Amino acid sequence: MSSPTLESVTTIGSDGSRQFLHPTSATGRYSKWRKFVFGLLILAYIIPPWIPINGSPAIFLNVAERKFHLFGATLVSEDLWLVFFLITGLAFSLFYLTALVGRVWCGWACPQTVWLEGVYRRIEVWIEGHPNRRRKLDAAPWNADKTVRRLVKHGLFIMVSLMISHVFMSYFVSIPGLYAMTRVAPLENWTVFLWVFVMAGILYFNFAWFREQLCIVVCPYGRLQSALIDDDSIVIGYDVNRGEPRGKVNTAGAGDCIDCHRCVSVCPTGIDIRQGLQMECIGCTACIDECDDVMTRLKRPTGLIRHDSMNGLAGRKRRIVRPRTILYAVLMLLGASVFFVSISRLEPFTVSVTRFPGPPYYQEGETLRNHFQVRISNKSSTPASFRITVETEAAGMVWSPASERILLEPLAEQVVPLFITLPRGVFLEGAKDLTVVVSKIDGPRQIERPISFLGPNM
Repeated sequence: MSSPTLESVTTIGSDGSRQFLHPTSATGRYSKWRKFVFGLLILAYIIPPWIPINGSPAIFLNVAERKFHLFGATLVSEDLWLVFFLITGLAFSLFYLTALVGRVWCGWACPQTVWLEGVYRRIEVWIEGHPNRRRKLDAAPWNADKTVRRLVKHGLFIMVSLMISHVFMSYFVSIPGLYAMTRVAPLENWTVFLWVFVMAGILYFNFAWFREQLCIVVCPYGRLQSALIDDDSIVIGYDVNRGEPRGKVNTAGAGDCIDCHRCVSVCPTGIDIRQGLQMECIGCTACIDECDDVMTRLKRPTGLIRHDSMNGLAGRKRRIVRPRTILYAVLMLLGASVFFVSISRLEPFTVSVTRFPGPPYYQEGETLRNHFQVRISNKSSTPASFRITVETEAAGMVWSPASERILLEPLAEQVVPLFITLPRGVFLEGAKDLTVVVSKIDGPRQIERPISFLGPNM
């Protein structure tokens, strides 16, 4: 494989046609660790919907009922403001990681890389063989062998895509709910059925054809690289001072690089790392493993291609602590701290008080009456009992229900009508501000909601 020029895009030919890449499978210490990490991340994607915690899956985003279960904590729609701090914490974590160690996320943890290199590419190698054989198969005319291999490969691609989309949908409808839907006609749950197959189709298109173009053409993260890293960020780089000029083994005056192109042949985006840091580099470390293998065979020091900063590769001093890493770390910790502190202080139930539709008040003789509705949601995984009281300094106020015990099942919700009556004279004296208190009977928790009592001459 010839190395691309600096101006070329590795997946686009000179005539504008698509060029399919068939990178060689790298071997080495980094490649072994990547396979291990890929396995853990795939398990981390598949397992949560199967693990029950407090009566719900570890992750269950129940959009239909507006209840979101995250590892034992239950959030309702009123708690979704916490997601802002979770997202900002994760975003600045990625910024911090990029400023520190470059695009390690892309090469080691991005779902695109994990599924493509960890699953789809392995299926392709298993069915069609090593890269040279796959290139010959691409160029070969259609015959029985090519047809069978392509049908088997794409059939497995479709099966894996359907599996990924079904697992993804289980995060929203749960595994039992998804299983129940598969046992009835598709039209009974046509929206779920449609989402699953549309997502599977997109996944199949991406991993069977689009592939590395998602990283090169679509994903904005590579373009943000120039803003997030600096000359002290750890990247994958080529030691020009040691490797140049290139030459074959035993060539007088040549550097350590023998121009074998193995670093190019294993690159999943088809770049030549010797041309310097490029937007297409996803930090997968495949070129490091291959170059180290060549250097070991030649009994030369490893590290011709290595993790280092641009300053380090140029022989200059490298800094780890610098203004951008400090800033990103502070913002990352701030977002994460607010999220975890807030989620640890969430109440096990929620309360909202709204006025009944209709007249703002009712008058019967010298008595005024306001109608409210109190919505109580039990967010815990156990039954809970509640009591509603009204706090005020007004004399003669009466509310109903006054002492009724309200029992809610786990994750249940109930709307309780609340009727408050007040003597007209007391109201006219200025008794308008009240507080509705919902107390958990079997615990010290209570939630207060201020309301206003309405009447004539306001």
